[in-house]
Amino acid sequence: MVKNMELSRIEIITGMSKFNGLKSALSKAGVRGMTVTQVLGCGIEKGTKEYEVDENYEMELLPKQQIALVVEKAKVPEIVELIKQELYTGHIGDGKIFVYDITNVIRVRTGDEGVDAL
Repeated sequence: MVKNMELSRIEIITGMSKFNGLKSALSKAGVRGMTVTQVLGCGIEKGTKEYEVDENYEMELLPKQQIALVVEKAKVPEIVELIKQELYTGHIGDGKIFVYDITNVIRVRTGDEGVDAL
């Protein structure tokens, strides 16, 4: 295992319309890879649209994208700020960002570990 490895996984869940702008901004910021999955989900609003007056008592799962990237821990604040700026509209459904510590990354083809594996 590589010593002193400082990596974090950033996971973003947001609406489908936000992906192209986010991908472009992350590329310009030097992010070298990402995994994108189409998912269904809802947050605390239970899938309620802002214009709906009555509370939605049953969850409505809406189409979302889950984007995962692994970056050096030192870059996390800068990248999270970029993501927030790119996704923000001030309306329900802007998304969520989760940050996790990574203990190791291994590139299967070469055996590279840590930052070298990214």
